[in-house]
Amino acid sequence: MLKLARREPSAVLLAAQLAGVLLYPFMEDAGVGRALFSAFGIVILGLVVMAVRSSPGLTWIGIALGTPATILLLIQAITGDDALLPYSSAVEAVLYFYAAAALIAYMLADHEITRDELFAVGATFTLVAWAFAYVFTVCQAIYPGSFTAAVEPARDRTWVEFLFLSFTTLSSTGLSDVVPIRPFARSLLMIEMLAGLAYVAMVVSRLVGLLVMRRPGADADR
Repeated sequence: MLKLARREPSAVLLAAQLAGVLLYPFMEDAGVGRALFSAFGIVILGLVVMAVRSSPGLTWIGIALGTPATILLLIQAITGDDALLPYSSAVEAVLYFYAAAALIAYMLADHEITRDELFAVGATFTLVAWAFAYVFTVCQAIYPGSFTAAVEPARDRTWVEFLFLSFTTLSSTGLSDVVPIRPFARSLLMIEMLAGLAYVAMVVSRLVGLLVMRRPGADADR
C-alpha cells in the first residue's frame, strides 16, 4: 500500500476520501466513533501531504500545514472534545486548498497524461469539496445559525451535512437540504459554485482535449 501511495498518490487519496464518504456517517455520534473520525482524518492528512510531494507544490508547505492539523486531531481523538474543531478545520481547509492547487499544477504541467493524473482529476474535486466543508464548519463556529435544514433546523449542522452540501454545490446538482441563511454563508456557497464551474471548464476540459489528441487516428482526422 505504501509503494502504491508513492507511485500513484492521487489514486490512493481519491480511494481514501471516497471510503470516508461512506464511513463518516457511522463515526459522528458515538465516543469511539468520534475518535476514529479524528484518526481517519490524520490518515487523510498524510495522504494529502504525499499527493503534494508528487506535485509541483512545495512539500514543506504541506508539512507545515499538516503538522498542526494532525496535532489538533490527535488531541480531539484523545479527549473527545470538539472545542478545537473550528481550529483544526481552518488549518485543514488551507491545506486542502493548497493541495488542490498543487494537483491542478501537476495535471497541467505538461501535455502527457499519466494514469495518476487521471485519478488526480477526481482527487482534486474531492479535495476542494472537503476544503469548503471545513470552511463551512469554521463559518458555523464564528457565525452560529449560518445554516439551516429541513430536519431540526435550529441545531448546528454536522460534518457529513456540510460535506453533502459541499459536494452538491461544487457539482452544481443542488440537491442538499442544508441551506445557508446568513449573508456570509451564502457568499461562501457562491464562491464554491464558481470554483466548480471553473474546474470543469478549465481543467477537466483541457485533459479531455489532450486525451482526444492522443487517441489513434487523431492526427489523420485533422
